[in-house]
Amino acid sequence: MTTKHVCVAAIIAVLLQFGAGGLASAASPGKRAEIGTAFPDHFPVIMNFYLGKPVIGFGSDIGRVERVPVIFLHGNNDSPYPTACNPFGRIQAFAQFFLDHGYHPRELWGLGYQGDQCDLAQDNTIRSGISHTTAAAVPLLRQFVQAVLDFTGAKRVDIVAHSLGVTVAREWMLQDNAYRTVRALVAIDGPNHGIIDCSPSPANFYQLVSGGGFTPRSSVCDEYGSDHTQLLAVLNAAGETPPPTHYLVIRNKPGAPDFVYNSLPDGIFPGVPAEDRDGTPHDFTASAGLAGAKTIELVGQGQYDTILSTAHLGILNSPDARDAALQFLTSLRGRADQEGED
Repeated sequence: MTTKHVCVAAIIAVLLQFGAGGLASAASPGKRAEIGTAFPDHFPVIMNFYLGKPVIGFGSDIGRVERVPVIFLHGNNDSPYPTACNPFGRIQAFAQFFLDHGYHPRELWGLGYQGDQCDLAQDNTIRSGISHTTAAAVPLLRQFVQAVLDFTGAKRVDIVAHSLGVTVAREWMLQDNAYRTVRALVAIDGPNHGIIDCSPSPANFYQLVSGGGFTPRSSVCDEYGSDHTQLLAVLNAAGETPPPTHYLVIRNKPGAPDFVYNSLPDGIFPGVPAEDRDGTPHDFTASAGLAGAKTIELVGQGQYDTILSTAHLGILNSPDARDAALQFLTSLRGRADQEGED
Protein backbone atom coordinates (compact mmCIF):
# COMPACT_ATOMS: atom_id res chain seq x y z
CA MET A 1 0.00 0.00 0.00
CA THR A 2 1.39 3.40 -0.96
CA THR A 3 1.75 6.39 1.35
CA LYS A 4 -1.20 7.98 -0.46
CA HIS A 5 -3.37 4.95 0.30
CA VAL A 6 -2.26 4.86 3.94
CA CYS A 7 -3.22 8.52 4.27
CA VAL A 8 -6.68 7.93 2.85
CA ALA A 9 -7.17 4.84 5.01
CA ALA A 10 -6.20 6.77 8.12
CA ILE A 11 -8.62 9.57 7.35
CA ILE A 12 -11.46 7.11 6.77
CA ALA A 13 -10.62 5.33 10.03
CA VAL A 14 -10.79 8.62 11.92
CA LEU A 15 -14.12 9.48 10.33
CA LEU A 16 -15.61 6.16 11.38
CA GLN A 17 -14.89 7.11 14.99
CA PHE A 18 -16.04 10.73 14.68
CA GLY A 19 -18.99 11.57 16.89
CA ALA A 20 -21.63 14.20 16.21
CA GLY A 21 -24.97 14.87 17.81
CA GLY A 22 -28.32 15.66 16.21
CA LEU A 23 -30.58 18.62 16.71
CA ALA A 24 -33.51 18.77 19.08
CA SER A 25 -36.89 18.08 17.51
CA ALA A 26 -39.11 20.36 19.55
CA ALA A 27 -38.87 24.10 19.92
CA SER A 28 -39.09 25.67 23.36
CA PRO A 29 -40.78 29.05 23.74
CA GLY A 30 -38.50 31.74 22.38
CA LYS A 31 -36.35 29.30 20.43
CA ARG A 32 -36.47 28.56 16.71
CA ALA A 33 -37.95 25.26 15.62
CA GLU A 34 -35.34 22.67 14.68
CA ILE A 35 -35.35 19.56 12.56
CA GLY A 36 -34.98 16.57 14.84
CA THR A 37 -33.51 13.09 14.70
CA ALA A 38 -36.61 10.91 15.02
CA PHE A 39 -40.04 10.26 13.62
CA PRO A 40 -43.18 11.35 15.48
CA ASP A 41 -45.21 8.99 17.62
CA HIS A 42 -47.57 6.77 15.63
CA PHE A 43 -45.49 7.08 12.46
CA PRO A 44 -45.20 3.58 10.95
CA VAL A 45 -42.09 1.55 11.74
CA ILE A 46 -40.27 0.58 8.55
CA MET A 47 -37.72 -2.20 8.91
CA ASN A 48 -34.39 -2.25 7.11
CA PHE A 49 -34.02 -6.01 6.87
CA TYR A 50 -30.34 -5.84 5.83
CA LEU A 51 -29.57 -4.17 9.16
CA GLY A 52 -32.30 -5.88 11.19
CA LYS A 53 -33.33 -2.47 12.51
CA PRO A 54 -35.95 0.16 11.73
CA VAL A 55 -34.94 2.87 9.31
CA ILE A 56 -33.84 6.15 10.86
CA GLY A 57 -34.79 9.64 9.78
CA PHE A 58 -36.75 12.69 10.80
CA GLY A 59 -40.25 14.11 10.60
CA SER A 60 -42.80 15.86 12.76
CA ASP A 61 -46.48 16.05 13.66
CA ILE A 62 -46.21 19.78 14.37
CA GLY A 63 -47.90 22.34 12.14
CA ARG A 64 -50.23 22.29 9.16
CA VAL A 65 -49.64 20.62 5.82
CA GLU A 66 -50.19 23.31 3.21
CA ARG A 67 -47.21 22.88 0.92
CA VAL A 68 -46.38 19.63 -0.79
CA PRO A 69 -44.31 17.67 1.79
CA VAL A 70 -40.61 17.31 1.00
CA ILE A 71 -38.69 14.05 1.45
CA PHE A 72 -34.91 14.46 1.80
CA LEU A 73 -32.65 11.59 0.70
CA HIS A 74 -28.92 11.38 1.49
CA GLY A 75 -26.26 9.67 -0.60
CA ASN A 76 -24.24 6.48 -0.22
CA ASN A 77 -22.31 6.05 3.05
CA ASP A 78 -24.23 8.88 4.66
CA SER A 79 -27.10 9.31 7.10
CA PRO A 80 -30.01 11.74 7.40
CA TYR A 81 -28.30 13.53 10.31
CA PRO A 82 -24.90 13.23 12.02
CA THR A 83 -24.58 10.05 14.07
CA ALA A 84 -22.01 8.60 16.47
CA CYS A 85 -20.35 6.93 13.46
CA ASN A 86 -20.97 9.45 10.68
CA PRO A 87 -20.11 13.16 11.00
CA PHE A 88 -21.85 14.19 7.79
CA GLY A 89 -25.65 13.81 7.67
CA ARG A 90 -26.01 17.29 6.20
CA ILE A 91 -29.34 16.57 4.51
CA GLN A 92 -30.82 17.50 7.89
CA ALA A 93 -29.35 20.99 7.59
CA PHE A 94 -30.86 21.24 4.11
CA ALA A 95 -34.27 20.52 5.63
CA GLN A 96 -33.56 23.06 8.37
CA PHE A 97 -33.05 25.70 5.67
CA PHE A 98 -36.54 24.95 4.37
CA LEU A 99 -37.95 25.14 7.89
CA ASP A 100 -36.27 28.50 8.43
CA HIS A 101 -37.80 29.79 5.19
CA GLY A 102 -41.47 29.09 5.70
CA TYR A 103 -42.09 25.35 5.62
CA HIS A 104 -43.90 23.76 8.57
CA PRO A 105 -42.20 20.90 10.48
CA ARG A 106 -44.87 18.42 9.37
CA GLU A 107 -43.95 19.15 5.74
CA LEU A 108 -40.30 18.04 6.05
CA TRP A 109 -39.18 14.40 6.19
CA GLY A 110 -35.88 12.54 5.91
CA LEU A 111 -35.21 8.85 5.28
CA GLY A 112 -32.05 7.09 6.43
CA TYR A 113 -32.04 4.04 4.18
CA GLN A 114 -28.56 2.83 5.25
CA GLY A 115 -28.80 3.23 9.01
CA ASP A 116 -26.31 5.10 11.19
CA GLN A 117 -23.24 3.70 9.34
CA CYS A 118 -21.85 2.11 12.51
CA ASP A 119 -21.66 -1.26 10.76
CA LEU A 120 -18.82 0.15 8.63
CA ALA A 121 -16.51 -0.01 11.63
CA GLN A 122 -16.59 -3.81 11.40
CA ASP A 123 -16.50 -4.08 7.61
CA ASN A 124 -15.61 -1.05 5.50
CA THR A 125 -16.49 -2.86 2.27
CA ILE A 126 -20.16 -2.54 3.20
CA ARG A 127 -19.80 0.86 1.51
CA SER A 128 -19.93 -0.94 -1.83
CA GLY A 129 -21.99 -3.96 -0.75
CA ILE A 130 -25.53 -5.15 -1.38
CA SER A 131 -27.02 -3.29 1.60
CA HIS A 132 -25.89 0.01 0.04
CA THR A 133 -27.37 -0.63 -3.39
CA THR A 134 -30.30 0.97 -5.11
CA ALA A 135 -32.00 -2.43 -5.13
CA ALA A 136 -31.90 -2.50 -1.33
CA ALA A 137 -33.06 1.09 -0.90
CA VAL A 138 -36.03 1.23 -3.28
CA PRO A 139 -38.39 -0.92 -1.17
CA LEU A 140 -37.61 1.27 1.86
CA LEU A 141 -38.34 4.46 -0.06
CA ARG A 142 -41.58 2.95 -1.41
CA GLN A 143 -42.82 2.27 2.12
CA PHE A 144 -41.60 5.63 3.40
CA VAL A 145 -43.34 7.70 0.75
CA GLN A 146 -46.62 5.92 1.42
CA ALA A 147 -46.19 6.43 5.17
CA VAL A 148 -45.58 10.16 4.70
CA LEU A 149 -48.63 10.48 2.44
CA ASP A 150 -50.80 8.65 4.95
CA PHE A 151 -49.46 10.58 7.94
CA THR A 152 -49.77 14.02 6.36
CA GLY A 153 -52.88 13.47 4.26
CA ALA A 154 -51.02 14.78 1.22
CA LYS A 155 -51.62 13.43 -2.28
CA ARG A 156 -48.05 13.83 -3.47
CA VAL A 157 -44.52 14.70 -2.36
CA ASP A 158 -41.45 16.56 -3.51
CA ILE A 159 -38.04 14.88 -3.22
CA VAL A 160 -34.68 16.57 -2.61
CA ALA A 161 -31.94 14.00 -3.09
CA HIS A 162 -28.15 13.96 -3.06
CA SER A 163 -25.85 11.53 -4.88
CA LEU A 164 -27.16 7.93 -4.63
CA GLY A 165 -30.44 9.29 -3.28
CA VAL A 166 -31.11 10.73 -6.74
CA THR A 167 -31.06 7.41 -8.55
CA VAL A 168 -32.81 5.62 -5.69
CA ALA A 169 -35.67 8.09 -6.15
CA ARG A 170 -35.63 7.77 -9.94
CA GLU A 171 -35.61 3.96 -9.83
CA TRP A 172 -38.55 3.85 -7.39
CA MET A 173 -40.47 6.33 -9.57
CA LEU A 174 -39.86 4.12 -12.61
CA GLN A 175 -40.79 0.87 -10.87
CA ASP A 176 -44.01 2.26 -9.42
CA ASN A 177 -44.87 4.68 -12.23
CA ALA A 178 -44.93 7.27 -9.45
CA TYR A 179 -44.53 10.38 -11.58
CA ARG A 180 -47.94 11.70 -10.54
CA THR A 181 -47.04 11.08 -6.89
CA VAL A 182 -43.78 13.05 -7.10
CA ARG A 183 -44.48 16.66 -8.04
CA ALA A 184 -40.78 17.52 -8.26
CA LEU A 185 -37.33 15.95 -7.94
CA VAL A 186 -34.33 18.09 -7.02
CA ALA A 187 -31.38 15.96 -8.12
CA ILE A 188 -28.12 17.08 -6.48
CA ASP A 189 -24.98 15.58 -8.05
CA GLY A 190 -26.54 12.17 -8.66
CA PRO A 191 -24.84 9.19 -10.43
CA ASN A 192 -27.31 9.12 -13.31
CA HIS A 193 -24.75 7.86 -15.81
CA GLY A 194 -22.28 6.01 -13.60
CA ILE A 195 -19.30 6.69 -11.34
CA ILE A 196 -15.53 6.78 -11.80
CA ASP A 197 -14.67 4.80 -8.66
CA CYS A 198 -15.01 1.23 -10.00
CA SER A 199 -12.03 0.94 -12.36
CA PRO A 200 -9.82 -2.20 -12.16
CA SER A 201 -6.72 0.02 -12.43
CA PRO A 202 -4.19 -0.41 -9.59
CA ALA A 203 -4.36 3.37 -9.25
CA ASN A 204 -8.03 3.15 -8.20
CA PHE A 205 -7.59 3.10 -4.42
CA TYR A 206 -11.37 2.84 -3.89
CA GLN A 207 -10.95 -0.89 -4.62
CA LEU A 208 -9.04 -1.31 -1.37
CA VAL A 209 -10.80 -2.26 1.85
CA SER A 210 -9.76 1.14 3.22
CA GLY A 211 -11.39 2.79 0.19
CA GLY A 212 -14.67 0.92 0.53
CA GLY A 213 -14.05 -2.13 -1.64
CA PHE A 214 -15.36 -0.62 -4.90
CA THR A 215 -14.02 -3.46 -7.04
CA PRO A 216 -15.42 -3.79 -10.57
CA ARG A 217 -17.83 -6.56 -9.52
CA SER A 218 -18.89 -5.18 -6.15
CA SER A 219 -22.62 -4.69 -5.73
CA VAL A 220 -22.60 -0.89 -6.06
CA CYS A 221 -20.29 -1.09 -9.08
CA ASP A 222 -22.63 -3.61 -10.68
CA GLU A 223 -25.18 -0.80 -10.63
CA TYR A 224 -22.97 2.23 -11.34
CA GLY A 225 -19.57 1.10 -12.65
CA SER A 226 -20.34 2.17 -16.22
CA ASP A 227 -22.94 4.19 -18.08
CA HIS A 228 -24.50 1.00 -19.45
CA THR A 229 -24.99 -1.24 -16.42
CA GLN A 230 -28.30 -3.07 -16.38
CA LEU A 231 -29.72 -0.64 -13.81
CA LEU A 232 -28.74 2.51 -15.67
CA ALA A 233 -29.53 1.18 -19.14
CA VAL A 234 -33.13 0.45 -18.14
CA LEU A 235 -33.53 3.55 -15.99
CA ASN A 236 -32.31 6.00 -18.63
CA ALA A 237 -33.93 4.25 -21.58
CA ALA A 238 -37.28 4.96 -19.95
CA GLY A 239 -36.58 8.69 -20.27
CA GLU A 240 -34.50 10.74 -17.89
CA THR A 241 -37.21 13.26 -16.94
CA PRO A 242 -40.66 11.68 -17.42
CA PRO A 243 -43.61 14.01 -16.80
CA PRO A 244 -45.59 15.26 -15.01
CA THR A 245 -42.78 15.36 -12.43
CA HIS A 246 -40.72 18.56 -12.56
CA TYR A 247 -36.91 18.24 -12.39
CA LEU A 248 -34.06 20.42 -11.20
CA VAL A 249 -30.45 19.21 -11.46
CA ILE A 250 -27.88 20.89 -9.22
CA ARG A 251 -24.40 19.59 -9.96
CA ASN A 252 -20.74 20.43 -9.89
CA LYS A 253 -19.79 21.90 -13.24
CA PRO A 254 -18.29 19.21 -15.51
CA GLY A 255 -14.54 19.58 -15.31
CA ALA A 256 -14.62 20.84 -11.73
CA PRO A 257 -13.33 18.53 -8.96
CA ASP A 258 -15.79 15.79 -7.96
CA PHE A 259 -14.41 12.51 -6.63
CA VAL A 260 -17.41 10.53 -7.90
CA TYR A 261 -17.20 11.66 -11.52
CA ASN A 262 -13.76 12.84 -12.56
CA SER A 263 -10.06 12.13 -12.17
CA LEU A 264 -9.12 15.42 -10.53
CA PRO A 265 -8.19 15.47 -6.84
CA ASP A 266 -11.24 16.45 -4.76
CA GLY A 267 -10.45 17.69 -1.29
CA ILE A 268 -8.43 15.08 0.58
CA PHE A 269 -9.01 12.45 -2.13
CA PRO A 270 -6.46 11.98 -4.94
CA GLY A 271 -7.73 11.49 -8.45
CA VAL A 272 -8.31 8.07 -10.02
CA PRO A 273 -8.16 6.97 -13.67
CA ALA A 274 -11.08 7.95 -15.90
CA GLU A 275 -12.14 4.39 -16.62
CA ASP A 276 -15.29 2.33 -16.21
CA ARG A 277 -15.46 -1.00 -14.39
CA ASP A 278 -14.29 -2.80 -17.54
CA GLY A 279 -11.11 -0.74 -17.62
CA THR A 280 -12.29 1.18 -20.68
CA PRO A 281 -11.45 4.91 -20.73
CA HIS A 282 -14.65 6.82 -20.08
CA ASP A 283 -15.64 10.40 -19.31
CA PHE A 284 -18.05 10.46 -16.38
CA THR A 285 -17.94 14.22 -15.86
CA ALA A 286 -21.47 14.76 -17.20
CA SER A 287 -22.92 11.85 -15.19
CA ALA A 288 -24.97 14.01 -12.83
CA GLY A 289 -26.98 15.51 -15.68
CA LEU A 290 -30.52 14.58 -16.69
CA ALA A 291 -31.70 15.23 -20.24
CA GLY A 292 -34.59 17.67 -20.19
CA ALA A 293 -34.03 18.97 -16.66
CA LYS A 294 -33.45 22.55 -15.64
CA THR A 295 -29.78 22.52 -14.62
CA ILE A 296 -27.68 24.65 -12.31
CA GLU A 297 -23.90 24.13 -12.37
CA LEU A 298 -21.79 25.27 -9.43
CA VAL A 299 -18.05 25.63 -8.85
CA GLY A 300 -15.91 25.96 -5.74
CA GLN A 301 -18.17 23.75 -3.66
CA GLY A 302 -15.31 22.15 -1.73
CA GLN A 303 -15.32 25.16 0.59
CA TYR A 304 -18.62 23.95 2.05
CA ASP A 305 -17.29 20.53 3.08
CA THR A 306 -15.61 21.44 6.35
CA ILE A 307 -14.36 17.88 6.98
CA LEU A 308 -12.95 16.56 3.69
CA SER A 309 -13.04 19.71 1.51
CA THR A 310 -14.70 17.80 -1.33
CA ALA A 311 -16.97 19.36 -3.92
CA HIS A 312 -19.20 16.28 -4.05
CA LEU A 313 -20.12 16.59 -0.37
CA GLY A 314 -19.75 20.35 -0.23
CA ILE A 315 -22.49 20.95 -2.78
CA LEU A 316 -25.02 19.52 -0.33
CA ASN A 317 -24.00 22.18 2.21
CA SER A 318 -23.91 24.99 -0.35
CA PRO A 319 -26.08 28.08 0.27
CA ASP A 320 -26.50 28.32 -3.49
CA ALA A 321 -27.78 24.74 -3.75
CA ARG A 322 -30.21 25.16 -0.85
CA ASP A 323 -31.56 28.45 -2.15
CA ALA A 324 -31.97 27.06 -5.68
CA ALA A 325 -33.90 24.04 -4.41
CA LEU A 326 -36.16 26.19 -2.23
CA GLN A 327 -36.87 28.68 -5.00
CA PHE A 328 -37.60 25.89 -7.48
CA LEU A 329 -40.08 24.06 -5.25
CA THR A 330 -41.86 27.17 -4.03
CA SER A 331 -42.26 28.38 -7.63
CA LEU A 332 -44.35 25.36 -8.58
CA ARG A 333 -48.11 25.41 -8.51
CA GLY A 334 -50.29 23.05 -6.57
CA ARG A 335 -51.17 22.21 -2.98
CA ALA A 336 -50.47 19.11 -0.95
CA ASP A 337 -54.08 17.92 -1.25
CA GLN A 338 -54.10 18.04 -5.06
CA GLU A 339 -53.46 15.08 -7.32
CA GLY A 340 -50.56 15.28 -9.76
CA GLU A 341 -51.15 17.17 -12.99
CA ASP A 342 -50.89 15.69 -16.46
